[in-house]
Amino acid sequence: MSGISFTGIGSGMPVQDLVSAFVEAERVPFQQRINKQGSKLTTNISANGSLKASLSSLADSLDKLKDAENYQLRKASGSDDFVKIESDKTAQVGSYDIKVNNLAQAHKVMSTPFDETLAVGEGKLTFSTPDDPTGFTLDISATDTLSDIRDKINESTDNEDVTATIITDSGGQQSLVMTSNNTGLDNKLSITATQSDGTTPLDPSSRLNDLLTYIDPASRSGDPLVESNLIETNAALDSSITIDGQITLTNATDTFENAIDGITLTAKKAQDVDDGNSKVSVSEDNALVAKELGAFVKSYNEYYKVAKELGQAGEAGGGPLAGDSMLRGITGKLRNMLSQSFDSGSGNTLSLAQLGVESDQYGVLSLDSTILNKVIAEDPSAVQQFFVGDDSTPGFAASTDTLIANYTESGGLIDSRINGYETQLDKLEDDMTAFNRKMENYEARLLSQYNAMDMLVANMNSTSSYLMGQLDNMPGVVKKTS
Repeated sequence: MSGISFTGIGSGMPVQDLVSAFVEAERVPFQQRINKQGSKLTTNISANGSLKASLSSLADSLDKLKDAENYQLRKASGSDDFVKIESDKTAQVGSYDIKVNNLAQAHKVMSTPFDETLAVGEGKLTFSTPDDPTGFTLDISATDTLSDIRDKINESTDNEDVTATIITDSGGQQSLVMTSNNTGLDNKLSITATQSDGTTPLDPSSRLNDLLTYIDPASRSGDPLVESNLIETNAALDSSITIDGQITLTNATDTFENAIDGITLTAKKAQDVDDGNSKVSVSEDNALVAKELGAFVKSYNEYYKVAKELGQAGEAGGGPLAGDSMLRGITGKLRNMLSQSFDSGSGNTLSLAQLGVESDQYGVLSLDSTILNKVIAEDPSAVQQFFVGDDSTPGFAASTDTLIANYTESGGLIDSRINGYETQLDKLEDDMTAFNRKMENYEARLLSQYNAMDMLVANMNSTSSYLMGQLDNMPGVVKKTS
């Protein structure tokens, strides 16, 4: 059958086994060499990746230490049921006596009851506030009920000032409730109306008059002093607080920003006569510095452990980066940074050791918080200058972060190394692919040669058998007998 060959039939030799043995003799040494090189490259990629991850974690621990906004902070205390206090670093240390006189309130008005199906009356209805004197105007048709007016108020794209709703009593009568969307006197609602032409006062009989906060005298019926039939359920009020019993402040909302420099006060509840005033205070808060420096010490120790494992040398077997010049370089530079003094202002300098950071005989760091807190208490500006520095002279945190970035940034020294190793791995794969093609050709060539030899042997055997048969039949030939 075409496509099938039977090797070794003529000669009796195991041709396929011989060919496979020759091919494997070529393949195995090359494959072992490729695997060894690939394993080493993969190990180097992993080791450099671990180094980068450890350095990146160390750099992350410096983020807050290099930011000047995290130094000389202020801590506000004294928030209670009546007032909430917040502060930023511009607030001065001190204490204050706060009384909440009243909270801000949104203006809210309600109409007298209307029949659910009653058409209110035709005209133009205008809503405005002191803060938005232009407001918005609605066209009210002759057939609009109270529900229709509510929907027109709420669905108006020009409306930013008021929300309308309807309350229905047990007898089915409806009242329109209109509430300002914002608190304070500047958001007090003003509701006026005219006839559809926009200028003529409403007819006194129009029930639109019952939805207005101000009724034009020409539209009034009865006592001209009655300006509105609306019921004011909530008066518009500004929030009011008194500081230290001397200064009273008002605001459209309950939040007073920078009433005291750097302090935001939020009124939560008005104090009654029997309630004591709120006592609030601002103090220095440098706890973040100690916390973040502790985090840096921990991250450095973790880096140092990783670096030792990667660079370990010994007869029993070394780390994947044993003797690596880059690993030695970055570790040496970091050690030098740890012992270096940096400007702390006024011609003075500080070092980590003076801030309580100590190194043991194995290079492991520890932090003495007592020493650090003492230095911070004596001169917080010096501590800030040491870590942050300025544009011309970066401090410890900024300098160390820049040093690490040379190795860890995208396209940095470690990335360049890893990319080089990956390129070599790709080349090994290409070499292996090319070698496999070579082996396929080599195997095919050997099979062809051995099959040709096998066929030649078969032909020779056939010829030999034929000749022997002819010789046996020739006259005069003496046959050997047993």
